[in-house]
This record gives sequence, C-alpha cells and structure tokens, in this order.
Amino acid sequence: MKHMKGLKTFWRDLFLAMLMIFMVFMSKALVTATGAEVPPSDWELVVLGIAQDAGIPQLNCQETICVSIRAGQRKPEHVASIGLVSKSRKKAYLFDATPDFVSQVHALTGGVSPDAIFLTHGHIGHYTGLMYLGRESIDAARVPVYGTERMTRYLTSNGPWSLLVSRENISLHVLTPEVPVNLGDGVRITPFLVPHRDEFTDTVGYMIETPRKRAIYIPDIDQWQKWTRGIRVLADSVDIALLDGTFASASELPGRSMADIPHPLMPTTRELLRGVRASVWFIHLNHTNKEIDAKDVVREGMRLTM
Repeated sequence: MKHMKGLKTFWRDLFLAMLMIFMVFMSKALVTATGAEVPPSDWELVVLGIAQDAGIPQLNCQETICVSIRAGQRKPEHVASIGLVSKSRKKAYLFDATPDFVSQVHALTGGVSPDAIFLTHGHIGHYTGLMYLGRESIDAARVPVYGTERMTRYLTSNGPWSLLVSRENISLHVLTPEVPVNLGDGVRITPFLVPHRDEFTDTVGYMIETPRKRAIYIPDIDQWQKWTRGIRVLADSVDIALLDGTFASASELPGRSMADIPHPLMPTTRELLRGVRASVWFIHLNHTNKEIDAKDVVREGMRLTM
C-alpha cells in the first residue's frame, strides 16, 4: 500500500514538474511573439578606423601625432569606417570603402569580401577602397554596394569605377533616403540625407537597427544647425551615436578657412547632446585634432554590442 502511495506521489510530482516546464516555455514563446522580449543577439558594431579621409599621419604633417607615428612611438590611424557583424550568422556589412579597405576588411572578416558595402558619399576617404574589388586585385563577383541615386550614378558614369560596374565586380543598389533596407533577422539599415559639400554626390548618414539596439552613423556633416532634422531628438531615440569629430577647434588649420570645410566642433556637439539617451562617440578625426585621445573618441578595434 505504501508502495502504491509512493508511486502515485512520484507520478503527480513528475506531472507537475513537466507542466511547469511547459508553461514557462509557452510564456517565453508568447513574450517573444508579442515583441515584449527579444531573443539574444551577437550583432556588434566594429570600429575599423577613426581618422579623416587622408588618415594619420597625413602628408607634410608635422603635428606631434604625425611625428610620433613616423618615429614608431604610436600606431597610424586608419580612415574612419565601421562594420556590422554577427559571428553566429556569419554576416558582415561594411560602412564606407576607405583607402584602408584591405586591412579593414581583414579586421572585419579575415579578408573575405563583406556581404554588402554601404557608402555615405563621394569624398576620397569613403568610396575609393572599391578599387580593391577590381581586376587588378581580387576581381570580385557582384559585391553588393549601396548608395544614393547620385552616388551610384557617379560610380556608373566615371572611370575607373564604371569598370567595376560593367565587369560586375560590384552590384549597385540604389538607396532611397528614409527607406530602410531589410537585411533579415530583424536588422535594418536606413539612410538619411545630411548637409555636406556635395560636389559629386549627396551625403547620407545611417540608422543601424538590430532587434535589441539602434545606432546612428554620421561621419561627415557641415553643421548641425544646417540640418532640417534635430540631432538631439535623433540621439535621444537611439542607443549609440557615432558622430563627426573632424575638428575640436576653429583654429586648427591656419591659413585655411573653416567656411570651406565646415564641420561641427567636438565641444559644440558635446554641449548640444549633453544628457541624451545615446552613448555619444566621435569618429572621423583630422590629424590636427588635439582631442584625438579624449575618452569619447572611438578606438580602432572597439566593439559595441548591438
């Protein structure tokens, strides 16, 4: 009799345990389905370079940083670029194709062409790395390259870039500002126009979204007040802001007018964005910028969880 009671207790406890496990599983599935809880993600933003278009050291540069790099006391700084990568999904996306393209792709993927390249505009530090996809290098096959209508038209209409298009080394995809590109797994890239010196193309920044976080990438802009969109409102709506840090002072370039190369000064941006939700980081620093070692300047190799 005692044996029978013990057996009944065993089966009851087992049933209750299994019922609890089932309820926990179903509640998690329901929460995920309704969007209240997001599954784990290993998406990361990887900083591949922090310097303005010409890198650091620049030619003819006698700034302390350039002298110390040439003396082997400090490493060179690659041109500003970031990547979005997920190891579990084996996906990697590159933002801007810089003159340091080869070493940056190596850092991002181990040297394999990225799944896509998103261009911001047509200044030398942001697209000329595409040359390494051509016949003289790896002779790539239809690497997806995203840019605005003006950016893609520029590549199609001007050599040597037009050869990359006609030989199908790259496959051009036209971006429409404010219209997201869905990359799957809840990842979206949305371009938005920003004011800049648009001699050959227009200029965009990017909203980068994963199921867990949102980031903005704006390496080049003339001035925040020239933008019809409020940077403070935007920075309050995201988790990470990687912003133009070209100059820290209006007196950095003696003999040259800042009106010809306008950028928001780092102290101005800091004050403007004080207290916003986003973690604010500076990127795209000129070789004359004395704040290059500031705590809010990104470092090459830095990884930001998305």
